[in-house]
Amino acid sequence: MRYLKDIPHPQAKIGLYSWNSKYIIKIEAGPYEQTYKVAEFDVSGPDEVETLLSPLFMERVLLRFQEMDKDWGEAIDAAF
Repeated sequence: MRYLKDIPHPQAKIGLYSWNSKYIIKIEAGPYEQTYKVAEFDVSGPDEVETLLSPLFMERVLLRFQEMDKDWGEAIDAAF
C-alpha cells in the first residue's frame, strides 16, 4: 500500500493511500478506524477522492465512531 497524503480534518486523522487499483481512505478517531475504497477508474485522481469527504459524509462518519465506541463499551461491560 502506498501512502499518498493526509487530508486535514479537525476531529479525525484521514490518510489517503493507493493499492491494487484503488484509493483507500483511512479515517481514524481514537482506537477506531473506518476504511473506504474507491476504484481508481471511478475518479480522476486523488484530489477528486478528497471531494467525496463532504461535511455530511464526515458528520455521519463521526456519528459512526460514537456508535462504535458505544458498542465496544457494551461488549466490554458484558464480558466482565
